[in-house]
This record gives sequence, structure tokens and C-alpha cells, in this order.
Amino acid sequence: MNGDPHIGHAVDYCLADVCARYYRLLGDDVKFQAGTDEHGSKIAQKAADFGINEKEFVDEKVDKFKDFIKKLNVSYTDFVRTTDDWHEKRVQEIWRKLSKHIYKASYKGWYCTGCERFITDKEYEENDGICPDHQKSYEKLEEENYYFKISDFKEQIKEAIESDKMLILPDFRKKEILKLLEESPDVSISRPKSQLQWGIAVPDDDSQVMYVWIDALSNYITILDYPEKDISNWWPARAQFVGKDILRFHAIIWPAMLLGLGLPLPQTIVSHGMILADGKKMSKSVGNVVDPIEVIDKYGLDAFRYFFLRHIDTFNDSDFTWTKFEDAYNNELANDLGNLVQRLATLANKNNIIVDESKHGIKMLSKDYCDLMNNFEFAKSFDLVWEKIQGLNRRIDEEKPWALAKNGEKVKLEECLQSIIADLLKINIELSPFIPETTEKISKVFVGLVKPPEKPLFPKN
Repeated sequence: MNGDPHIGHAVDYCLADVCARYYRLLGDDVKFQAGTDEHGSKIAQKAADFGINEKEFVDEKVDKFKDFIKKLNVSYTDFVRTTDDWHEKRVQEIWRKLSKHIYKASYKGWYCTGCERFITDKEYEENDGICPDHQKSYEKLEEENYYFKISDFKEQIKEAIESDKMLILPDFRKKEILKLLEESPDVSISRPKSQLQWGIAVPDDDSQVMYVWIDALSNYITILDYPEKDISNWWPARAQFVGKDILRFHAIIWPAMLLGLGLPLPQTIVSHGMILADGKKMSKSVGNVVDPIEVIDKYGLDAFRYFFLRHIDTFNDSDFTWTKFEDAYNNELANDLGNLVQRLATLANKNNIIVDESKHGIKMLSKDYCDLMNNFEFAKSFDLVWEKIQGLNRRIDEEKPWALAKNGEKVKLEECLQSIIADLLKINIELSPFIPETTEKISKVFVGLVKPPEKPLFPKN
């Protein structure tokens, strides 16, 4: 949280939101957590750059993140700040519970402030001493830290990953993690206060603060009132959504912590790729950063969600260009869906069609849709739903309800329009996790006496 919300955050939030909305469609009670990680050397450095204290810096940033999440229409149920007093106290209790797997030793090696992680000699050599993500030289550290015995849990984590008890998606990321796990040393989990003040104090040692990832990862269970309460109603998590750059922390350190606490591992960790701009990595220095707020303000939220949930691969790196975005907006959203709703509603309104939603079995979800959603194949699921929308457009052209109206075939016209509208409303339910604002508008148009929308759902540019 050392900067403003960006496109990567937006993808995280939207993927998790699709998942939460889908499970609610299935009738599940969903707890959906969002939050901000507010400790660590990156935050301390940024606050110093602005000449303010760390708490002032994070207070300003957290407001931006909350506004951003609201702008994305993300249906979270809980929000955690890692500077919340209750979180800090629970993290200290977690440390105490893990104490038999913690030891103190001297650390001499490399550290990347941008990644908030310690770098092995092998990585240092492979990257010629420069972080490939931040293009900054690694920092040489020599200090006394506490270490967490990853070695105590390697075999259990390996077995969980290989057996898919803790499913890592996509599969090629699973293979990467297994290789990293094999090479993973015990991890340093504290910093001396002489080097870093901004962090949660290590219990019973005023000279040290916790490594930011111990603090940050714990939020998944501190929000559930762990360790004071039994969390089995909500844990293990059905899914956790992370960018590929922080997968190693969630798939190695976090499982080791959970095993040390005697808690089950998350069922699924979904790792998404990066969004490229015209085939290149986004960078402020290059000037090719895509601002999600700009996209939303110009085209609307559901146009943003449509492109980034359908045309950005759920798992792999994907490319954004304004040309691709505008083509998808005009030829798919405006044409396939917007035009379908407009002409069907106009026909139904002219012929006084009244839709009784309860008679159509609208709430049923198709098996092929559920299969893809259950496997977190959200982009493919969105494709499937869109194929159904395109199929409805073809069906209208084939059945020609306007011709039935012109010929006075009222019974056939009623049956035709009611059937097409029923199918659209079924599709609308499957669309709802992806573009919820639009699907709410469509429901209002077609339930009861049909009334065309006052303005196009997606005005063409």
C-alpha cells in the first residue's frame, strides 16, 4: 500500500468479487475480506519521502483504497487494516503460538525493499544484483533477526500442493512453487528496530519488529477473531486471490504458519498474471500505466469489469490497449448486449408483454457455467455466457417477432417474446457476478410490464 490503487489491485478485487457473487447465487453465506497491509520498510520509506509520519501516510492511502473498492462495486463483507489495534494484538499472539518454530540468528545477505523480502545468493547472482521488478540494486544487510523454521513444514506443504489439498491455480504456478519450496531456506521474520521502527513489536523483545509478511498474512484469520475464537465456520478459506508476484508468500510462508498453528490450509490459491500495456510492462517511467479510474470515468464501471474479466485471462499475463478496449465496448457490449436489450424491450413494450419472473425458472444455472466457475475459469465462463447472448441475437433474427406482430399472430408473438425474454433473464443471472450494475438494469426492464431503458445501456463512442 505504498502507492495509490492501480490496475493490479483492480483485477484482484474484481476476481474475488466475481467469486463471492457466484457463491451467493448458489445460496452460500459468503464472508469476503478486503484490506490494506500498512507496515514495513516500503511504507516507512515513502512516508519519509513525503516528510510525514507513517500513520499519517497510511491513513491517507487507506481512504483512497476504500474509495477505489467502492468504485469497483466490490461486495466485500469485512475490511481489515493491519494497523488496527485488535489485529496487532492478535498477530503477537500468533507469534507466541509459533514460538517453538522460531529462533534467533544473525542474517548476512541481500534484501529488496520493493519486494519486502530477503534474497538468496542464487537469486542475487541470477539477477546480477538488481531486482527485475523494481530495477533497483539489492540492499546488503547484516543484522540479528528471528527466523521461522520453514524446514519444519516443507514435506507437509509439498504433500498438500501435490495432492491439491491446497490447490494452486494455474497448474504451471503450482510447479513453480514446488521448485521454490524445495530451495526455500528458513525465513527471517523480524527486523531490528535500529533499522526499521514501523512494524508490530515482537513479543518480549523490544529491540525487534515483525517482518511485514508475518503481519500481513495473519490478517486472513485475525479478522475471524483468531486466536480468541473458534474459526472453523469460516476457515479454511474457499479461495484466496493474489498476483503472481506475491504467490510465494501465500503458498509457502502462509501454509507454514497455518501448520504451525494447527490450522487447515486454504482450499485454493488463485494466482493471476500481470496486465501489459501494448505488450510491455506498465511503468511510470515509460509512461504507459493504465489508470483504472480513467477507464471507469470514461466508459463506466461495467465496461471496465467486462473487459478486464473477459478479455484479460484469469491466470496468464494479458495485454491492454485502448484499441482492444474500445473495440470490445462498441462491438460486444454496445452491439451484442445493449442492442439486444433495446430491440427486445421495444418489441415487448409495443405488444404489451408482461413478464412473470417466477414462471420461468430463471434462477437455474447451467452445468457448463458452474463447472467453469467452480474451477475459477472466470474468463472462459464469461466467454460462455457471451456466446449465449450472441445466440439470442441470432434467434431473434431467425424467429422474426416483428413479422409475427405485423401479421397479427398474437399467440405466436406472445410465446416467442416470452421465451426469448425468459432465456435472456436466465443469461442475466449468469452475467450478474461479472457486470452486476448492468444486470440489475436488465432485470428492471424485463420484469413486469416491459419498458425499454430510457437510455442505451452502453452508448456507442
